Amino acid sequence: MLALRSPHEAYRKVDFDARVAGANPQQLVALCYEQLIAALGSAVFAHEKHDNRLKSQSLTRALSALAALQMGVSQDAAIAPALLQLYEAARRAVLDSVLAFDGTKLSQVRQDFIDISRALFH
Repeated sequence: MLALRSPHEAYRKVDFDARVAGANPQQLVALCYEQLIAALGSAVFAHEKHDNRLKSQSLTRALSALAALQMGVSQDAAIAPALLQLYEAARRAVLDSVLAFDGTKLSQVRQDFIDISRALFH
């Protein structure tokens, strides 16, 4: 199956799988943020370069990262409602861009997650 992908994509997948396998819960959240930020940046870049295949792959990766983040929210946490609202708003922005791409909105969402990631993990 890896032979069907580009060497870059195959390496990214192996690296991602290895990082997930050895991660604790906080590291998994950080990894999801990293994947989301990269995917949103890639989608905007792909749109600017008129690369619909990469744009579609990137939007799919962003949705996957958001789904993982949503599923990982502990319902017992006081911050859970705010996190779920944030993730759902980001998910809607990505889904809206599947039909009518909005690079400005996705760049803003990306920057929000960069800011949050810096505050939480650095």
